Amino acid sequence: MIHFNELNAPKPELDSVADQSIAILDKIQSSQQTEDVLTSMKEWDQQRREVGTYLALVYLRFTQNTADLQAKQAKDESDAMRPKLTELENNIKKALVQHPCRQELEQQIGSQMFSLWESEIPTFDPAIAEDLIEESGLESQYTALTASAEFEFNGETHNHSTIGKYREYSDRELRYGAEKVKWQWFEENGDELDDIYDKMVQLRHAMSQKLGFENYVELAYLKMCRVDYDQQDVARYRQMVRDHVTPLGEVIREQQAQALGIEKTMYWDEAVYLNEGNPLPPEDYNTMIRLAQEMFDQQGYGLDDFFRVMTEGGYMDLQSRKGKAGGGYCMSFDTIGMPFIFANFKGTRADVEVFTHEMGHAFQGYMSRNQPWIDYLWPTYESCEIHSMGLEFLTYPQMDLFFGDRADQFRRIHLSSSLMFLPYGVSVDEYQHRVYEKPNATREERHTMWKDIEQSYMPFVDYGDLPHAPKGARWHDKQHIFRSPFYYIDYTLAQTCALQFWIRAQQDRATAMDDYVALCKRGGEAPFQQLVKGANLISPFEQGCLEGVVKQSRVTLGL
Repeated sequence: MIHFNELNAPKPELDSVADQSIAILDKIQSSQQTEDVLTSMKEWDQQRREVGTYLALVYLRFTQNTADLQAKQAKDESDAMRPKLTELENNIKKALVQHPCRQELEQQIGSQMFSLWESEIPTFDPAIAEDLIEESGLESQYTALTASAEFEFNGETHNHSTIGKYREYSDRELRYGAEKVKWQWFEENGDELDDIYDKMVQLRHAMSQKLGFENYVELAYLKMCRVDYDQQDVARYRQMVRDHVTPLGEVIREQQAQALGIEKTMYWDEAVYLNEGNPLPPEDYNTMIRLAQEMFDQQGYGLDDFFRVMTEGGYMDLQSRKGKAGGGYCMSFDTIGMPFIFANFKGTRADVEVFTHEMGHAFQGYMSRNQPWIDYLWPTYESCEIHSMGLEFLTYPQMDLFFGDRADQFRRIHLSSSLMFLPYGVSVDEYQHRVYEKPNATREERHTMWKDIEQSYMPFVDYGDLPHAPKGARWHDKQHIFRSPFYYIDYTLAQTCALQFWIRAQQDRATAMDDYVALCKRGGEAPFQQLVKGANLISPFEQGCLEGVVKQSRVTLGL
């Protein structure tokens, strides 16, 4: 096994990559035999793995220390390369989807790759190359701004990750104080955040116009490779959340207020479900890793051996520190078939949730590493999130390790917060639809959009006298809106599937785990709804998909 510190990912020379790509394209276009085309495709596949590993490593190093000037320069250089790399890839994809041997190729390698390529091809043209570089620069500007934030609170200096630990403190005044300090920062930096986002919206809209689309919504759906559902399906799903989960959310917030002995659950109370405070895992990092290994040893199904590979190989960065970007993610180095987990532990139950979430991604990437084509190593995003969110629920039996005699409390809190996430997640999605359907809206109009949507899906939210958030600005604290447009409904679709795994594991854990592991092994060889059906789950777009989940949740939560 290659240790992470030994990973070799040399910077690709763009001219050399271009020459190789052109030669591959020539061979594909001149080949009349399926086997000859497949040989050229394998050469192209290896090239993409090598380039992708370099780009992934550059991005990781930048997010590990956003203040590192060398890392920032390397990321800027890689961002500048991407449009040309995309152009070269698109030329080959076009030749393959139009190739006389396409039918024979699909019989051998499956049709999903061609569906993905047909979705991706219209999303790029050399005319938007400079725009893409500018977009990456704006995203880096947003990342650096939020990573530079420092909050002086309770005798300590915090960043966006560590200030979040106070959300789960039993002391209500501390919770409120931490939120006030945090949102004061957003108040002070709100104009700059609005400026960055306005430039992003204008730029993305301009790109969509250059590519022949009415607006960025159409372009985004293609970029996300949503090949088996559309905007109407998503709108129906959002309506189902409003109809079935929003009313449940109101009851959960009322139950929460009763448990906390307060008149109403305010924004700074939302993460706390018990008067004595939420159960907390150990703060010591080494203890957390030891317990995690014990958890996966108990679980088995390959997760035990895989976690040892991750820890012994150094493929995790989980501790928060100054200059490190916030949030968590999983990436992969496809030349060696290894994933990497990035997170920010902060001493709350969320550490366990985020860790198991990213481990779900990593496990899927590892289990599907032997898929023969890079396009099938990972599925589209909404499918990816089933593996991550599903593992959060499938590790319920092992939560006693982290929370002891308060494990049942953790499970109830996790279930409640998972349900409460759905209205918020669809709010983020609908907000982006409205923003990009009306790209010339003023910042005041965008804030009004958020307030209207929030009232529709989350009428139970009350910010009290906190700065900034009540002005319709809560979306400033959602990095996906800035950096990963339209990548959020994916979490809610996957959560709907993950909740089904929770129900199935209570009925027949072995079968649920078998289906989960089989889903991970499939990677991205099929589109979302086919993967869901293959795992014996109900598509979130089917009427009634949420009713069973809500019914079982009410029973479990005593509602």
